[in-house]
Amino acid sequence: MRFRRIVLVFLLVGGFLYLTTHLPRSLNRASLNHVSLFGSHAPDSGLELTEAEAAPAYDAEEQNNIAVYKRVLPSVVNITSTTLVYNFFYGTVPQQGQGSGFILDKAGHVLTNYHVVEGANRGVEVLLSNKRRYAAKVVGTDKVHDLALLQIDAPNLQAVTLADSSELSVGQKVYAIGNPFGLNGTMTRGIISSIRDIRGAEGAPIGDAIQTDAAINPGNSGGPLLNSRGEVIGINTMIASNGAEQSSGIGFAIPINTAKAVLADLTRYGKVKRPSLGISSYGIGPDLASQMGLAVDSGVLIQKVVPGGAAERAGLRGGNQQAYVGNMAILLGGDLIVAIDGQEVTDPQDINAMMDKHQAGDTISVTIYRGRKQITLKLILGEAQDQST
Repeated sequence: MRFRRIVLVFLLVGGFLYLTTHLPRSLNRASLNHVSLFGSHAPDSGLELTEAEAAPAYDAEEQNNIAVYKRVLPSVVNITSTTLVYNFFYGTVPQQGQGSGFILDKAGHVLTNYHVVEGANRGVEVLLSNKRRYAAKVVGTDKVHDLALLQIDAPNLQAVTLADSSELSVGQKVYAIGNPFGLNGTMTRGIISSIRDIRGAEGAPIGDAIQTDAAINPGNSGGPLLNSRGEVIGINTMIASNGAEQSSGIGFAIPINTAKAVLADLTRYGKVKRPSLGISSYGIGPDLASQMGLAVDSGVLIQKVVPGGAAERAGLRGGNQQAYVGNMAILLGGDLIVAIDGQEVTDPQDINAMMDKHQAGDTISVTIYRGRKQITLKLILGEAQDQST
């Protein structure tokens, strides 16, 4: 029995020596792993991977995506606002909200949405892409346009480049960079889906708002919407989510030209000195114009002029005869505005859009119908008061 064991050991050792010394040199280690000592092939259970010889080159589109991200990311910031609120169980407690913003200049001015910092009675903090945090001062706010200008004291800031948003096209490629759900430095892309007038969260009109299918979620508010060159064309502000509180492929951005129009006032006065005609008005359509016997099919009927306002100084007149449209009382007999600076006016929203392109003190021409007589007057815009256009 012992002799058999010794013989078996010799056979095994001898077999191993034979395999390692007599197999062809071309048989590598991987092949040996598939050879059984008993002369048959074991089942192939090894893992064989196919790997690229080198990192693949990026295509042109990918290269542009990467270039835009690297160029703009250092200019995008995360904004945290802290507000003290009353809790029934715990008393006064801090509550934090988050949004995005972007650096306008080396002096540390940061543009964001008003609703990102609204009510922040315990401070606003800005987090840069390099993870450094800075306390921010609120320089000025514009609730109507949902804009806020902040400032931080930080070195070596990299500012964005602002584009002209007046010549945008549906189908144009866009990028959004921000902090959705607190995920800093997130970039999404899409196209301009439409350019339309909408109403913001507070009900104020946003003219020529940029609609996009680039994913915009809570936390993106105040961040930049970019063109394919990495230039800012808009400020991401809201989403249409049907209550889902997340992207549904319909997001909106305030056009950057709207922000340009108010930045000087925000810096100088801390608020926007909004221009105004100094009137209250009512939009007239074809049906109502026909019933009233007006000379044209549409326009803006002046109801009242603000005492001492721009319209009164220019000699415009309000209504003096009460009538009803449904249950709404209106005043007839006032001037009908049909154009401003040669551009047709059909409703009060047209006037609001034109005011966004001007400042208080600017001179404009106003074309009206007084009865059936057309008159064009020069008017120096005043500063808006509550309830006036």
